[in-house]
Amino acid sequence: MTSDLLDLFQARTGVVCIVGAGGKKTTLHRLATAHPGRVGITSTVLTPPFRKRLGAHVVIEEAAKLSATVASVAQKYDRVAYATPCDKKARLGGVAPRQVIEIHAQAGFDVTLVKGDGARLKWIKAPQEDEPVIPPVTVVIPVLSARAMGEPLSEKTTHRLEEFISITGAQHGDPITPELVARLLASGRGSLKNVGNARVIALINMVDTPEQCAMARDAAAQALDLSPKIERVVLARMLDEDPVVSVVERTNPESTKK
Repeated sequence: MTSDLLDLFQARTGVVCIVGAGGKKTTLHRLATAHPGRVGITSTVLTPPFRKRLGAHVVIEEAAKLSATVASVAQKYDRVAYATPCDKKARLGGVAPRQVIEIHAQAGFDVTLVKGDGARLKWIKAPQEDEPVIPPVTVVIPVLSARAMGEPLSEKTTHRLEEFISITGAQHGDPITPELVARLLASGRGSLKNVGNARVIALINMVDTPEQCAMARDAAAQALDLSPKIERVVLARMLDEDPVVSVVERTNPESTKK
């Protein structure tokens, strides 16, 4: 499982940014705890405090001192989570993209895992004008939840609802179909926004039922047809001990693990 996740998401080295909705923090934590080497964990946007189960040494420091502090701490600890202070309750401040790259090099991390936007616990999202905040990265992982598919398009399921409608051509109350999900994943205004030259490996999370699996595979295949930028789509239940459900690729569009 450890090898599968790290290799499927190309998350052994470099800087990996996770964006979207429906499992960003869980995915980041799974990759961090699976990695056998030196790992940095951070966010470029406001974020909740790092979870204790991440097992990381936490550094909260003003930006001017953050790079030196993290580099020093990383000589003692293999897993370091870092952010800046924030005056908002139960929130930590983001780290500027350029400083993330600086810290990655200075601290000697094998991989740095970055949360690049927020979703307010919704299952699917489209980015607004100033999102996502992605450093110059090796890999971008856009995430969405399979639980959104088949549900009516509303603020209950969707973060940045108006942006989602603009990108996909849907209407309020329409069912969230695999086609709409594929349009979001393949759009330069949607899940591919600000990815630059990074590799893109998408994740459809919370694939809990056979019906959701079928819809997720359909969405993944359509997204791969729409955009050559997406390398593969991983279907998963990231809270499970063995999380990978299926991997959809162009050369083998329904390579199923389970």
